[in-house]
Amino acid sequence: MQDFLLELGVSPQLFNYVIMPALIFFARIGDVSINTLRIMLMMNGKRNIAPILGFFEALIWLMAIGQIFQNIDNPLSYIAYAAGFGTGTYVGMYFEEKLALGRVLVRVITPKPQVELLDFMKEKNYRFTNVGAEGRYGKVNLLFTVMKRENLKEFVTKVKEVDERAFYTIESVKRVSEDDLNVMEDRPRFKSRLFSKART
Repeated sequence: MQDFLLELGVSPQLFNYVIMPALIFFARIGDVSINTLRIMLMMNGKRNIAPILGFFEALIWLMAIGQIFQNIDNPLSYIAYAAGFGTGTYVGMYFEEKLALGRVLVRVITPKPQVELLDFMKEKNYRFTNVGAEGRYGKVNLLFTVMKRENLKEFVTKVKEVDERAFYTIESVKRVSEDDLNVMEDRPRFKSRLFSKART
């Protein structure tokens, strides 16, 4: 690539101190963001997609590290590599949040049963378990539910609307036992959403 750009009239200084660090920076963004998505897909049981992402992740990383070794005396290469890693981490987390893949387990603890919240969940066809429990200050109501991550924001908003002091926890779920709740059902939706993001 360097020889090709030099033939086009690009000066060695411009290539070494601008173009090459920029290429390393963007390559590192690519492989780190792909790594973040790959780990997220592995945790959600996407066995067919994760290995493909792993292939491109390793390929991009090798290209970036290869340029580092070819320009080992250039300190800007190291800065670009580190900056690309940090930026790639942020980009990967952004895409993970936007894609909202997989399912989550939500626990909601309130001082008393929330009929409005239960009616909301029935209306949305959420599966849930509602039980009485004992807390530090007496009787409490404990609600368990598993839902798609894409529905989490709406649900949390409703919880706060019903009881702004409600205590809740959220955990990722890799698999569920019932066939009609299997996370692998999300595969077609993942592909369509991924391609729609790419088009925009």
